[in-house]
Amino acid sequence: MFKKFEKAVLNGVQSKSQRKFILIGTIVALILSVMMIPTELVLAKMLPGKNNDTYNIYVKLPDGSSIEQTTSVSNCVASVMQKEKDVKNLEVFLGMGSPLDFAGLIKGSQFKNSENVAELVVNLTKKDERKEPSYIMVQRLRPVVLKTCQPIVPQSDISFVEPPAGPPTLAAIVAEIYGDNADGIRVLSTKVENIFKKTKGLVDVDTMEDTIYSTFDIKVDAEKAARSGIAIKQINDIMYLAFEGMDIAVKNSAKYNDQIPIFLSLSNDTKRFTKKDLDAVQSKLSSLKLMNKYGMMVPITELVSVIPAQSHPVIMSKDLHQMTNVMAETDMVSQVYPLIDARATILKELTNDYEITKTGLFDLELKDKKDGEIYQLKWDGEMKVTLDTFRDLGGAFIAALILIFLLMVIYYKSYTLSGIILAGSFLSIIGVIVGHWIMNLFTADTFFLTATSLIGFIALIGISSRNSLLLIDFTKSLMHDKGMPKAEAIAYATATRAKPIFLTAVAIILASTLLAGDAVFGGLGVSLIFGTIAAVIASLIVVPILLFNADLERHFQFHEKKAVSITDPL
Repeated sequence: MFKKFEKAVLNGVQSKSQRKFILIGTIVALILSVMMIPTELVLAKMLPGKNNDTYNIYVKLPDGSSIEQTTSVSNCVASVMQKEKDVKNLEVFLGMGSPLDFAGLIKGSQFKNSENVAELVVNLTKKDERKEPSYIMVQRLRPVVLKTCQPIVPQSDISFVEPPAGPPTLAAIVAEIYGDNADGIRVLSTKVENIFKKTKGLVDVDTMEDTIYSTFDIKVDAEKAARSGIAIKQINDIMYLAFEGMDIAVKNSAKYNDQIPIFLSLSNDTKRFTKKDLDAVQSKLSSLKLMNKYGMMVPITELVSVIPAQSHPVIMSKDLHQMTNVMAETDMVSQVYPLIDARATILKELTNDYEITKTGLFDLELKDKKDGEIYQLKWDGEMKVTLDTFRDLGGAFIAALILIFLLMVIYYKSYTLSGIILAGSFLSIIGVIVGHWIMNLFTADTFFLTATSLIGFIALIGISSRNSLLLIDFTKSLMHDKGMPKAEAIAYATATRAKPIFLTAVAIILASTLLAGDAVFGGLGVSLIFGTIAAVIASLIVVPILLFNADLERHFQFHEKKAVSITDPL
């Protein structure tokens, strides 16, 4: 078998047409494989979806909504989730966030403390006991929940939050908008949010800012209250009692060391306003009366005045710069491509109102044409983690290539041979990219080129370099010490070293199959499997052609020896 392979390699390196065909075919394969990334045949993503045993659902109603409205929306979401056979149980936290985990800490779950928010924790059966991964379930249920429950209270936001496969971030895509004008930031963030909602692949779009809504301030007339014989504390107490509830007494118990407070609150029907206007507030206050120190009943409306006002939104800042966040999750797609689409739409649709300047790879500077205010739009979230990770891994890959090249130059004292080793190592990228494309054809969801895929590619550099080193060193031994001509030495070395190269490749492939089925490390396994196959092909077919084209006689100080057996001692 290996004799036949030796003969095929010998014919291949000696035939000019075959050498040309192999080299051109290799270059074409390299170009086509690399072009699969910009043409989106292979999609890049930081990490794929992770099959979890739990996920959260955030419910956010418009600011000023009542706890009853929040309860009705949350109950609707819970009723939809309870119909799922894989949902083991769920918990609903009204007016607050769930107990903090790492992801909730990053997403600000601890700041949820108002009547218009709720959080549902959905616990699933073990992933080994169900066929549907959690991220596929979320993708399937999201439109059902939004269609069923969102219309209950207009402008409600219902978002699904899964534990991340990698480092937790605020969202998949975050647009940070900086500026000195709070109103201008609010206007710009609204426009960016609307663009996000129209961008294909983006879901759960939200802006991290409070909605400005109408409210009413109750101002006590202290002078009139004093003349009426009413204390300010009486007015405060009856207001709390009427609309919130309060502790009015305590109870002692033999079972507890502390006193048990007795909380008094009016019924929900009594506390509810008929409308959200000034007349409704004044009508409700007119039913409240206080007894003064003279035993007379005094209406509250005689002692206070109701003033319409606007709510005061929270002012957000980062690094002492005023800003806000526009967030969006991705619906089973990479973050890169929706961001590129959204950024292109921003450049197209906002040019009438702003002068837009590109300040980085994706960042933008927007100058308002009306008042000259300048705003910065910077991208964060998992998208930034993806860019930073691919940048760092790309730098590691380049550093690995440079170090290998320098080591080979020192060892062989030849730039040509070092370049051949480097070229053979780089060709494994063909197998990495094509392998992800093949896996994507046979998987239900998208098989992404992830950060772990790049780690596998970097690991392949050493394997590919080792294969090339075996061939070059053996070829050098045959030419320098045995005096074998270049073509015969390359063919014999290739056929002889094919067996250990094949055995090493099989060991790597078999070991990597255990990783290929994992949600997070599947990219690493696929890279090692298909990259190893490409590295073997490159080592046994392409590298011999490159070696034949090099001036090995000069590099190896070749002196032909006639009638010398290959089995003779050196």
